Amino acid sequence: MRLRRLAIALPLLAGLPAAAADLARAEEIVQGKCFICHGAEGESSSPVFPRLAGQHAAYVARQLADYKSGRRKNGTMQPMVEDLSAADFAALGAYFESRTPVAHPVDDPELSAVGRFVFQRGNPYSGVAACAGCHGATGAGTPTLPRLAGQHAQYTENQLKAFSRRERTNDNAVMHGIASKLTELEVKAVASYISGLK
Repeated sequence: MRLRRLAIALPLLAGLPAAAADLARAEEIVQGKCFICHGAEGESSSPVFPRLAGQHAAYVARQLADYKSGRRKNGTMQPMVEDLSAADFAALGAYFESRTPVAHPVDDPELSAVGRFVFQRGNPYSGVAACAGCHGATGAGTPTLPRLAGQHAQYTENQLKAFSRRERTNDNAVMHGIASKLTELEVKAVASYISGLK
């Protein structure tokens, strides 16, 4: 029995130095580049930059690859990632996913209540699908769909508008149809509600 456990544990232990090296590389990149906009722990202080703490590793890595390839357009991010590799993207994804998100109070609880309705149930009168249907009831997302919980309201609002205008095309095309049906009030309300999720 001990030999069997050892046989199972050895491959896991063999990966420890590589994991430590990946973490060290991610920390080096974060301290050299990412912290300026996203904070050292992934908690950006500016509402125009996304909070990355707790975001799914695979999602972060894919977005970084999309910035590098030009699939996702952003004049600030492209130069930041041009010298990074796929291994760096994976390391950064793991780094930010391991960071604990900080809970933030919503600025306008009444607006957030409207957003809660749309997030959980959609708008059956205009055909808007519930955000929770894909991103989960708590906004936790999946490795292929972003974690929304706790995201800056302004950042979420900006992304919904970019989807609506079809300026953001690297992600799920379903978002174009959903975002284009949202009213200005619904965009602001959903963004407010998301910002308070934990």
